[in-house]
Amino acid sequence: MYSAVGFIVLLLFVLASSAIKIVQEYERGVIFRLGRLIGAKGPGLFLIIPFVDRFVKVDLRTITLDVPAQEAITKDNITVKVNAVVYFRVIDPSASVVNVEDYRRATWNIAQTTLRNVLGQSELDELLQHRESINAKLQQIIDEATEPWGVKVSIVEVKDVELPQTMQRAMARQAEAEREKRAKIIHAEGEFQAAVQLRNAARTMSDEPIAIQLRYLQTLTEIAVEKNSTIIFPVPIDLLTIVRSMVDSLPVVAEPATPSAPLIKA
Repeated sequence: MYSAVGFIVLLLFVLASSAIKIVQEYERGVIFRLGRLIGAKGPGLFLIIPFVDRFVKVDLRTITLDVPAQEAITKDNITVKVNAVVYFRVIDPSASVVNVEDYRRATWNIAQTTLRNVLGQSELDELLQHRESINAKLQQIIDEATEPWGVKVSIVEVKDVELPQTMQRAMARQAEAEREKRAKIIHAEGEFQAAVQLRNAARTMSDEPIAIQLRYLQTLTEIAVEKNSTIIFPVPIDLLTIVRSMVDSLPVVAEPATPSAPLIKA
């Protein structure tokens, strides 16, 4: 008598534990009744029919998926290795269970394939300088491929780009040449500005002759330092021009002819 009651109580407890299901706030329970999809339930507590319903729990939180380094040849025939990270989450629990066997592994494989394809269609400069556009293209392609599985890909980021050593040296030489180019341009611009200022100063001094004398006096104060016995007087260039013109205007005096030696006859 007591053994039968205990058996019935135990059976009721097992049935109740099989019928009562609890899922967290970030989870959903997909229910199949005799093989047919009923739908997703949760969060919280709900009941299923034991031995008739099958229960599959699906996590709705964002999943971080590391894509291993993929070796590919870019559009300009350069071999690179690129790894990436994909952020995705399930937005349709029923589709993630019915339409694909393992949505995580499927998303991981499609991310690797898409990464290699996009690298093959892009040039190296685009990969290095316009990485945002590469990320947006990867996100769009992967999201469209995983949409039937109830998966939403929110972010795809290319983490690291590994280049061959020869390409790294070539890029270093290119960067060095670019820096030398900018240095020469800056130096030429400085020379041009200095020439413009000298031209303006010459025009000012030609308009005011006394400015030249003041400049000479300022030069003397800069040269005459302490305990210096040497005094340098700058000579105006105009003075040298006047002296030269005076010398050129002097009359030329002909030199007397030298008498020739007498001839001696034997």
